Amino acid sequence: MTAVSWTQRIAEFFGLKRNLVILLIATFVIGAGEELWMRFVPKYLAALGATVFVIGLFDALRNFLGAVYAYPGGILVDRWGHRNAFVAFNIFSIVGYSLVLLLPHWGAVIAGMFLFLSWTCFSLPASFSLIGASLASNRHATGIGVQAVIKRLPIMVAPFIGGILIDRYGIVTGVRIGLAISIVLSFLTIFVQRQLRDAPTQTIDRADRWSFWRSVREFNAPMRRLLLSDILVRFCERIPFAWVVIYAMDNLGLSAKQFGVLTTVEMMAATLCIIPASHFADKYGREPFVIATFVFFTLFPLLLLYSHTFPMLLFAFAIRGLKEFGDAARKALIIGCSDPRRRGQMVGTYYLIRDLLVSGAALLGAALWQFGPQVNFIGAAAIGAVGTIFYILTLQRGELTRA
Repeated sequence: MTAVSWTQRIAEFFGLKRNLVILLIATFVIGAGEELWMRFVPKYLAALGATVFVIGLFDALRNFLGAVYAYPGGILVDRWGHRNAFVAFNIFSIVGYSLVLLLPHWGAVIAGMFLFLSWTCFSLPASFSLIGASLASNRHATGIGVQAVIKRLPIMVAPFIGGILIDRYGIVTGVRIGLAISIVLSFLTIFVQRQLRDAPTQTIDRADRWSFWRSVREFNAPMRRLLLSDILVRFCERIPFAWVVIYAMDNLGLSAKQFGVLTTVEMMAATLCIIPASHFADKYGREPFVIATFVFFTLFPLLLLYSHTFPMLLFAFAIRGLKEFGDAARKALIIGCSDPRRRGQMVGTYYLIRDLLVSGAALLGAALWQFGPQVNFIGAAAIGAVGTIFYILTLQRGELTRA
């Protein structure tokens, strides 16, 4: 077999169409910059004098913006096309990075979030829409899985490098160096994004444009059941999310570099499972993989609470990485349940509802943290268990079907 035919087969297996390759490159480069500093922001805020509730506000706002930006992001990509939308989202993020870099104050971080989260939040429905438009329905999970792997590759390395910068230069200077690198990489990515080719799309008349509530009413039963379970499981994730780095460094005495190693292990576990799980989800059905993901979400806070040595922490973070086992399958279910002409808007609606509700979990996490890590972590796991059990029971009644 010739090298060309092998290349074609590999590209076909992974769904590597031209536009998706461009999306993967942009995802990797922007992620390589952001992950140098993003996971250390709670510690950075504390170093700048932020209170516990300001740190909780940061995590709540992160989820809130992910919610409210997803819906307009979906509308913009449906109207502007993928190329213009991705470039615009990138420029917004660059302005946000610059604000946080120039003003080393916790207030600048909170204000800058409205801009520097643009790429992550606005581009989510745009990425789903691009995958849905580029691949057949029985390849959606694989396409999402490949993007998820590429997104996580820089997370395997960048937090470790960021930890080295912080250990050497201090938390404030180390984060600012990471921000400067983010700005440079994001500027370079604009030239890559401009190579996207938008396929001709059917114009939607102004009179036929959907409102938010019309999008909600168009959710079918499988999408609604998935949404409810997803909300509960994401509460489990977000309640302890901002406190993991603080617990590891302050309560357990880890260095920033050691925390970077834990993050690398998490991403390695995720990377190893995503592609095979996505392939088999497309082939045999997606719901069992979604259940596995919900179980791993629920287990992590319990394992973290009872991990008092570094090897035990490595195991806990490996389990945290396995929460990606069925995430591509879950996203493929969302794509399959969405109207192709309004896919960006419907995906944005789903994430608006989910993340708007889940944004409150960060504030709940801050309140529970006042009573100690045990209350925070066990409370999170209990909510995750409820979401997982609900999803399983719904499947037993046959109310969820394959997308």
